[in-house]
Amino acid sequence: QVQLVESGGGLVQAGGSLRLSCAASGRTLSSNHMGWFRQAPGKEREFVARILWSSGRTYYADSVKGRFTISRDNARSAVYLQVNSLKPEDTAVYYCAATWGGRDCSGDGCSEPQSYYYWGQGTQVTVSS
Repeated sequence: QVQLVESGGGLVQAGGSLRLSCAASGRTLSSNHMGWFRQAPGKEREFVARILWSSGRTYYADSVKGRFTISRDNARSAVYLQVNSLKPEDTAVYYCAATWGGRDCSGDGCSEPQSYYYWGQGTQVTVSS
């Protein structure tokens, strides 16, 4: 079992920055990917960024490239999302997620919410104009 707890969300003005954290516990080595997703009111949950744990390879949604950075801290079993140059359209609940070790994703499929088994409770990011 893997437990995920997000923190770091808040209210920020457009152009500002936040650092979101995701603390993982349990059998984290069984998860090959960890990712960040977000969901705004009335919209489906969408991919933001992901990291392949074994190599550190990162992937980003086009909408956040150059502004957001995902990183890992293997010693602390944590993943972070540095969000810069925030825009009002970034307002959403941000979720940390991890894949199930017994069900590997492949390629672009690893950017789909259905590829992730473990989810945190979410942290709210609100960007004012």
